[in-house]
Amino acid sequence: MAIEIPTDLTPELVPLSWLIGVWEGSGKLGEGEADDEHFWQQVTFRDTGLPYLEYRSESWLTDAEGTRLRPLAVESGFWSLDRKQEAADPGPGMTPGDPFPVLRSADDVERLRTEDGFKIQASINHPGGLSELYYGVINGPRIQLATEALLRSENSKPYASSTRIYGLVGGDLFWRWDVSQGDSDLKAHASAALKRVGQTEPGQAGEDGNQE
Repeated sequence: MAIEIPTDLTPELVPLSWLIGVWEGSGKLGEGEADDEHFWQQVTFRDTGLPYLEYRSESWLTDAEGTRLRPLAVESGFWSLDRKQEAADPGPGMTPGDPFPVLRSADDVERLRTEDGFKIQASINHPGGLSELYYGVINGPRIQLATEALLRSENSKPYASSTRIYGLVGGDLFWRWDVSQGDSDLKAHASAALKRVGQTEPGQAGEDGNQE
């Protein structure tokens, strides 16, 4: 399936461009066995006009037929190429950057490519006093992420590390999330298959989707 790249996209987001949009679908907790619980999810990747994508995920527990039972989880954060921040970049806080992006052309971006693909980072925040920083690699329509650091409040639940993988297969977004709570190795936590149901424009959040 061809990947359509917005013409006004910041050059360094081109490797991540296939994620942009609103995705919806169903999944299962744990290993995805017959008796594992079902969930429904909406994921939005939005171009902010800056050199990162805004990420948001909302999910609900469902029955086997897909009827929503109750809210399950909310995540939010930012995804970008992993590179050193320059004086021309915006931030920290509301410090404005230069009017032109640091990486201005495909050639500039291509210089960041490694043998395994482009290095990326993702910061993901959760309710309950937990924030994750992932490092990983994007290689075409495939992403691998692993936690580099965790920030936990003193009252948060145990959580030690995690990995996530994403892949675009036949136009659908498949993902898997493995988690360690500190007393064991990584274990299957959740997985899902999502379909793109809409696009997002820079500066606009994705519209809430309705489950069919």
